Amino acid sequence: MNFELDDEHRMLKDLVARFVRDELMPLEGAVLAREATGGQLELLPEEHRRLSNLSRELGLWGLDAPTEMGGSDLPVVAMVGVNEELGKTITPFELPPDSPNLRMLLNTANVQQRERYLEPYARGETVSAIAISEPGAGADPSMLSTRAVRHGDAWILNGRKIWISRAAKADWTIVMAVTDKSKGARGGISAFIVDKGTPGFKVERRIPMLGGVSTYEVVFEDCQVPSTQLLGIEGGGFAPMQARLSSRRVQMAAWCIGRTQRALDMLCEYAPQRKTFGASLAERQTIQWWIADAATRLHACRLMTYEAAARIDRGEEARTQVSMIKVFATEMAWDVIDHVMQAFGAMGMTKEMPLQQMANETRLMRIYEGPSEVHRWVVARDLLGLKR
Repeated sequence: MNFELDDEHRMLKDLVARFVRDELMPLEGAVLAREATGGQLELLPEEHRRLSNLSRELGLWGLDAPTEMGGSDLPVVAMVGVNEELGKTITPFELPPDSPNLRMLLNTANVQQRERYLEPYARGETVSAIAISEPGAGADPSMLSTRAVRHGDAWILNGRKIWISRAAKADWTIVMAVTDKSKGARGGISAFIVDKGTPGFKVERRIPMLGGVSTYEVVFEDCQVPSTQLLGIEGGGFAPMQARLSSRRVQMAAWCIGRTQRALDMLCEYAPQRKTFGASLAERQTIQWWIADAATRLHACRLMTYEAAARIDRGEEARTQVSMIKVFATEMAWDVIDHVMQAFGAMGMTKEMPLQQMANETRLMRIYEGPSEVHRWVVARDLLGLKR
């Protein structure tokens, strides 16, 4: 069993690390200052353009997109290394395309949809969103109430979705809807691609979240889409959606590894410098134990995440392992960042340092893509042999 990245993938990880260190981290102060004065946590348009151009020049676009679409077709294992480095900064910049939606399209799009949606998306030319959660159906997608009803050669969508990232700027949105209520999640849920500006599709409101980020609530009122917008087969939307969620959860675990590593590095640098009552923090047993426990949990999480990614790359079942790392990584990052904030004292509470934003983002991740309680339930039911 190999516990190291291949040389090629390690070199890529190092390249992303330099990009984060040299280009993204220097922008953190300005980003935090804008958010602290009432704005959103976002880059200025000119900052985003410069980073987009530079990252493309460095070959960091389309890393896991197919080679025939201009991508590098990287395995999930390699992307863990990439996302670990991206997780070390709170500067809100992503390397296109968004991997989970990319993988869902790769698994479901037909020839026409690949040409119209997947290929431009893989090249980073469009922005996507996915609408799953509803006001009454968050962690349990089988409770969806948004309906899609056939009407001649079209589908009519009615319903409401909430907590949708990027909904306001997305060129198209993947919408999960019930097409056969009697079949439930196993055969009754379908996926549709809805273009921005489609009549009956409305972004109703922006919902401010922790840390200056936002999600959206969207409404479908007699929203008619052609039958060609059905993604995959009718009733076959649940499994690709779950695969898409697994991809996001591995990505989230890698982000948590990155931010935990940065927080630990900050503590190790600060502890010898800060003296209290005649001794440095580095000499205090509490700080030493925090550091030792953080390093141990970080090492375990990194190995768990690479193992889950390797399972996915081999085409093996990894649902339980993905749920394990979703819980372990987010709770690890939360605990470590909290301890580091405590060690920094009042300075750790300020918006002049990235720690509070790292904590905000980590707290959000303990909820979205399935709260910890649901993932513990998944793991337990698998071990107990209980059918869902």
